[in-house]
Amino acid sequence: MSEVVVYADGACRGNPGPGGWGAWLRSGEHEKEIFGGEKLTTNNRMELTAVIQALASLNQRCEVTIYTDSEYVKNGITQWIHGWKARGWRTADKKPVKNIELWQRLDELNAAHSVRWRWVKGHSGDPGNERADRLANKGVDAALA
Repeated sequence: MSEVVVYADGACRGNPGPGGWGAWLRSGEHEKEIFGGEKLTTNNRMELTAVIQALASLNQRCEVTIYTDSEYVKNGITQWIHGWKARGWRTADKKPVKNIELWQRLDELNAAHSVRWRWVKGHSGDPGNERADRLANKGVDAALA
């Protein structure tokens, strides 16, 4: 299986407001940058979209290490999702899970690959996270163009 490293990030100017997502993928000597945005969204939706788009861009099953500065995404996919699914996509206090369609898509893509999830502190000088942040902001700019 190919090994892929992904740095993913989301950005929002206002929350809700115009937002963007970006991801930098690296496998061996190959690398790819992807980004996009929406005119009206939330930061959490853009964080989720960044990892979804990164995983969806892979053409075959891979061993993937995803670095995200979003504890919402990392904790959601590694911990909370099991309870949500067991409760019919409801939170512990019986409310519908927010961004359910994104969580369900991420759950499918996470199962299609062998994924390791890593949290990295945002805006702390990590080169991969800084690159993903720049891509996410390009996504915001594209949404506003």
